[in-house]
Amino acid sequence: MTAPATATADSAALGVALDALFAALPAEAVSVDPDVLVAHSSDHAPFCPSGTPAALVRARTTDEVAATLRIAHEHRVPVVPQAARTGLSGGANAVDGCVLLSVERMTRILDIDVVDQVARVEAGVVNADLSRAVAEHGLFYPPDPSSWESSTLGGNAATNAGGLCCVKYGVTGDFVRGLTVVLADGSVLRTGRTTAKGVAGYDLTHLFVGSEGTLGVITEVTVGLRPAAERPLTAVAFFPTTSAACAVVPAYMSSGPRPSLLEFMDRPSIDAVSAYRDLGFPDDAGAVLITQSDRGGAAPADLRRFADIAEAHGGTTVIAEDAAEAELLLAGRRLVGIATERLGAYLADDVCVPRGRLAEMIDGIAELAARHGLLVTCVAHAGDGNVHPNVIFDRDDADEVRRAHETFGAIMDLGLRLGGTITGEHGVGLLKRDWLAKELGPAGVRVHQGIKATLDPRGILNPGKVLAG
Repeated sequence: MTAPATATADSAALGVALDALFAALPAEAVSVDPDVLVAHSSDHAPFCPSGTPAALVRARTTDEVAATLRIAHEHRVPVVPQAARTGLSGGANAVDGCVLLSVERMTRILDIDVVDQVARVEAGVVNADLSRAVAEHGLFYPPDPSSWESSTLGGNAATNAGGLCCVKYGVTGDFVRGLTVVLADGSVLRTGRTTAKGVAGYDLTHLFVGSEGTLGVITEVTVGLRPAAERPLTAVAFFPTTSAACAVVPAYMSSGPRPSLLEFMDRPSIDAVSAYRDLGFPDDAGAVLITQSDRGGAAPADLRRFADIAEAHGGTTVIAEDAAEAELLLAGRRLVGIATERLGAYLADDVCVPRGRLAEMIDGIAELAARHGLLVTCVAHAGDGNVHPNVIFDRDDADEVRRAHETFGAIMDLGLRLGGTITGEHGVGLLKRDWLAKELGPAGVRVHQGIKATLDPRGILNPGKVLAG
C-alpha cells in the first residue's frame, strides 16, 4: 500500500505557524504533547499507515477553525480534519508535519425546527444524540451508521456515511440541506438552505458532502428530519446457500414493500459471530437475511411477503413476536464487527453493486478467498447492494499480507466489473485512493483535480487522501 503523502512546510515555517496558532487560539485548544498526538493520529481503518503530526487543534467554534486554516494556508502547513475518527478508510490519518484539526468539541445542537422539520447542529454532535433529541419532538433523523453512538454529524457528512436503514431512507447526503464550511484559506462559506425546495445556483452543499475534508472543513450541518417512524417488526430467514439468499433480495425489493432494513450474513460471518456468542444460528445455514418493516399496520403483511418469498427460495423463516425477540434476531448482525476483530488483522471493504448482481459479487468474493487461501467474511446491506467483505490475515506473515492486499484489490475490481462502485459508504480516504481513478475515468479524475486546485490551491487540506498523486 502507498504511504500517505508527506508534504510539509519547512521546519522554520512550521515553527512560525505553531507559534501563531498558540497566539491566536485559546491555550487549551492546541496540543503538541507527543502522547496526545499519537492517540489522535489515525482513524479505525486497520492496517492503514499514518504519519507524525506536529500539533492537534481542538476547535470549539467556526472562528477557531477559520483562524487555524488561515495560519496553515499562509505557511503551507498541511491540515488533516478530524471528528470522532470512527472512519474505516484512513481518511483522518495524520500526514507528517501536519496540524490535526478536530471539531469533536463542537457539540451544540443549535436549532430543531419542528415546523420545517430541520435541525442545525455543530459538526461534533454525535449522530445518536441528535436522533434522541429530535425524537423528543416526534421527529426522526434516519441515517444510522453502525458507529452512530460515537460518530459525528460532521464526519458523517464529510464521508457521506450510510447505515442499516439506507435501503429505505438513503445516506447522510440525502438529508443534508446546508453546511457551514471553512475553506483552505480560512474564509467561511455557507451553502444550501432550510427550505424544503431550492435550486438557486450550483449545488455546493453536495460538493462538500463526501469530500472527506479535502475541499474544506465542515463546522455546521443542517439536516432534514422525518416524522417519527413506527416501531419496526423483524424477520429472519436462513438459507442453505448464499445464492438462494441473494436471489430473495431483488425478488422481495421488487414485490412492493420497501423494508427499513435488509441485511445479509454469509457462513464465515455466522461462524465468527457464533464463536464470539452463541445465538442459536443453525449449523447448516449457508447464509442469513434479516429484514425489518416500519410501516405500522402494513408491517405484518410486509414480513409475511418476505417469508413467502424466502421460503420459495428454500429459506426457513422466523418472524419476531415482540421487541425482545426482534433484538435477539438482530444481535448477530450487530456483533459482526467485534467478532471479526477477534479473527486477526483485516482489511474492511465496502463495494456496492446493483442488487441484481449481488449473488455474482458474493460468490465471486468466495472464489477470490479460496484462490488466495484466505478467510474473507462477508456481510451486506443487501437491500442496497452494499457488500462488506473483511479480508482476514496474519499481519506478521509477509506472504499473507501480500495476498490480503491482492484479494482486497481484486474485490474492488470485481465490483467495478459488475457495474458497481469501490465504496458505498466508508469513503475513499487513503485505503482506496489507488482504485478511484479506475472508477472515475480520465475525465472524472481531471474534474476532481480541477475542483481541488480551485478550492485548495496550496494543497494543504488532507493531502494524499481520496486522489492519488
